[in-house]
Amino acid sequence: MNIVFNYLSSLPLLELTAMLLSLAYVTLAARGSLWCWPAAFISTAIYSVIFYDVLLLMDSALNIYYLIMAIYGYWAWTNGQSQSSIKVITWKINCHLKVIASLIIIALGLGYIMANYTPAHFPYLDSLTTTFAIFATYLVTQKVLENWLYWIVIDLASIYLYIEKGLLPTAILFIIYIIIAVYGYIKWRSLYQNNNLSQLKTR
Repeated sequence: MNIVFNYLSSLPLLELTAMLLSLAYVTLAARGSLWCWPAAFISTAIYSVIFYDVLLLMDSALNIYYLIMAIYGYWAWTNGQSQSSIKVITWKINCHLKVIASLIIIALGLGYIMANYTPAHFPYLDSLTTTFAIFATYLVTQKVLENWLYWIVIDLASIYLYIEKGLLPTAILFIIYIIIAVYGYIKWRSLYQNNNLSQLKTR
């Protein structure tokens, strides 16, 4: 425990701030709190700079996208609904399979460009995590239940990337993300089931 505390206390302030705000974002999103989006906005602004500095260019670009989506997500979650609850929806498996196939093709194309025309490190894996994270973020803004399943896979791949680049605090953060994503899936599934039950009772 002392080793962990000493390491965290020696972190650059910006990375520690981004780490804590990112953790707050995921936790608040899993609970359906509107405050997740302000936390996301600040943390992604910081991480866009951090990832650029270590040449994870797709991750840097991804965080700029996250920043924009934080604004959109705030608007989407407040548009016509109570801030105290969210209405979760689900997509059919065939829809997800088609999207996954399309995203893999896009990611391979981006990976090729990054590998041959930029100094990016881990271009294909970075492109895959970035492409799928873009889609998963959209699913969060639309309150699609399966977003948490995407994040579990994305986070697992990202942990490897960050360990290889020496971003240990961020790798630890993503391990925590996986735990929260499991909680988020269970929480949102319960909300989805309760909403369906309420609709049946009102018919």
